[in-house]
Amino acid sequence: MAASNKLVILESPTKASTVQGYLGSGYKVVASKGHVRDLPKSTLGVDIEHDFEPKYINIRGKGDLIKELKRSAKSAKNVYIATDPDREGEAIAWHLSVTLGIPLDEDHRVTFNEITKGVVKEAIKHPRKIDMGLVGAQQARRILDRIVGYKLSPYLWSTVKSGLSAGRVQSVATKIIVDREEEIRAFVPVEYWTEEATLETPRGDKFKAHYYGGADGKKSLPDKSSADRVKEIAERAVWRAESVKFASKMRQPAPPFTTSTLQQEASRKLNFTSVRTMRAAQELYEGVNLGAEYGGVQGLITYMRTDSVRISAEAQSAARDYIASKFGEKYVPEKPRMFKMKKENVQDAHEAVRPASPALEPSKIKRMLTSDQYKLYNLIWNRFIASQMQSAEIGTVTAVINADGEIFHATGSTVKFPGFLALYEETDDKGAKESDSASGLLPEINEGEIMNCLGVAASQHYTEPPMRYTEASLIKFLEELGIGRPSTYLLIVPTITQRGYVAHEGKSLLPTELGEATTKLMKQSFPEIVDYGFTAELESKLDMIEEGKTDAKTVLSEFYDGFSKELETATENAEKLELPVEETDIICDKCGARMIVKTGRYGKFAACPNYPECKNTKSLEEPKTKVTVSEDDLKRAAEMKCEKCGGEMTVKQGPYGAFFACVNYPKCKFSRPITHPTGVKCPKCGGDIIPKWGRKKTMFYSCSNYPTCDFSSWDEPLSEKCPTCGGMLYRKKGKDYVICKTEGCGYKRAEKHEDSSDVK
Repeated sequence: MAASNKLVILESPTKASTVQGYLGSGYKVVASKGHVRDLPKSTLGVDIEHDFEPKYINIRGKGDLIKELKRSAKSAKNVYIATDPDREGEAIAWHLSVTLGIPLDEDHRVTFNEITKGVVKEAIKHPRKIDMGLVGAQQARRILDRIVGYKLSPYLWSTVKSGLSAGRVQSVATKIIVDREEEIRAFVPVEYWTEEATLETPRGDKFKAHYYGGADGKKSLPDKSSADRVKEIAERAVWRAESVKFASKMRQPAPPFTTSTLQQEASRKLNFTSVRTMRAAQELYEGVNLGAEYGGVQGLITYMRTDSVRISAEAQSAARDYIASKFGEKYVPEKPRMFKMKKENVQDAHEAVRPASPALEPSKIKRMLTSDQYKLYNLIWNRFIASQMQSAEIGTVTAVINADGEIFHATGSTVKFPGFLALYEETDDKGAKESDSASGLLPEINEGEIMNCLGVAASQHYTEPPMRYTEASLIKFLEELGIGRPSTYLLIVPTITQRGYVAHEGKSLLPTELGEATTKLMKQSFPEIVDYGFTAELESKLDMIEEGKTDAKTVLSEFYDGFSKELETATENAEKLELPVEETDIICDKCGARMIVKTGRYGKFAACPNYPECKNTKSLEEPKTKVTVSEDDLKRAAEMKCEKCGGEMTVKQGPYGAFFACVNYPKCKFSRPITHPTGVKCPKCGGDIIPKWGRKKTMFYSCSNYPTCDFSSWDEPLSEKCPTCGGMLYRKKGKDYVICKTEGCGYKRAEKHEDSSDVK
């Protein structure tokens, strides 16, 4: 490499490739592939007696990469370290500087909030020194988590179960889920009743009114007798419209996304997990090839780990120009819309999550994106543009109707001016929009008019317990408590589910017996570790380290003084916990024992209590694939004979779909999958292609004329022909694209979306 060349080091190979294209041949852009140094896995790696000094080592397997980075750095005229613009990225930059021997007092640190050509080139012109405040905050967090994990885990092994591990934030998250489950168990439903009247105006228009309260001032109907009393009065009453009030209210758009709100809304609207959301966001941030028409590889969104709702003046101006051209001037607010931070401890280092270029409409580049990329980009783009649009004006009307002293209300609403609602509306934790509950228009009602009552219906209800947390609502609650940061939200739920403390039931999170027992023990022996306020205060202290208001040694010393005393007391009084056992009515078919319920990362299952001597397990879940068995399948089974024992055949439902099975099971275990033609013809012989299950329960596609014809494919054959060579196209297994396998062709495109037939 020539001495005049400049070296740029990033974390991601994908991002490195994008940036190389922007900077050109005068630069060599390489990737560190994340951290190059970390604390050792086999030991604590922290010298507690000497100011909590960390003992970093090179990560195993990165020796060759580090040697290559050193060679490149030594021969380069200038070195720029352009890792992510957050604490973790700053720490990686510091580790790289130390490892490569780059002086820390030199200006070689570069950051960019979006990976676009202009932003990257401008950032390279303005390098700075490494921010040791950011580095100190990251190191303090890493050391805190290491101390908790390494010191607490042996205690859990001796008291609960071997192999357990503890985490500082993860223990709090588990406690939140356990506490909610205890609330649900302790909840006592309370009965209440509602009344709905169907009324008719003098002009014959019908509408609904709901009971609001009585002359005695009471607004609730706690039981059937009180509901019957109101119903009896109402049915014989004279119904008079006492007042009709009209009002208008303005609804403001939601701010652009932060990391946590992006994960929450992606869960509600797209049913994405946090991991899936952040994977797609990372891809959008690092760059996607949009083709020559849109400038090649482009980073489509700003940095996706942020808790700020701030946006740049340039982005605001671009959004306002777009809104004016697309919707009209009346949809543009008089002044650019600014959003206030809801929390005091927000890290405002960079902007909210927004599109890098508002002009790149999702529909224009849809064919260049995978399904997940498009869905998430569309969500981010719509939210950002809507955040800069005019408020929506909602007209409301409330009619107060008196039925001999019993008061009923009829309400209606209508959108007078849609404003931002023309593009986007936020959903709540249940996935519902506010407009979904709008009551619509009321007919003309005038004060003093007498209404005709067509009937009164009384309904019994019971109050409901609080909802279990979903991944989205848990992240929201953690953010409200001030626990965790954008870079840590991603791994919280995967970590506690992998450790067996929490399980999924649909989208809901519920604690396992292990999670409840461990949390009970933690509350007794380590109350501070699982205390919400204490954990939030620690997060604030990490922020103070970043801001230079305190130092890591002080924070770590204060924490360890209390923690070590708790650990010493708990260890002295340690007693083995007996986890509760739930029996099933399933008898183990290997040893005859009654099986018990166990909970793993994917939920509950039946296990033999004689483990490890007997390792038999059975599923307690419904089959993964429900297949409707047709009359033809039943007829086919009736006509078949078992190829092993000659017995009758029947149809059974298994975890991978319906199949033909011998009626003499388990003595005879012969079975055959039920398959139906795909409608696609074999390219070799013209026979029907049918799906089959392989030995590892993986589907593949084969010709119905097998073994005469040996055609088979793991990828799904399509009836559509390749537009380049006319050959057969295949949907790539487990991927989001279609390919042609004809030798020498090389045709490939992103999977078609529902309303697009464009080729990538």
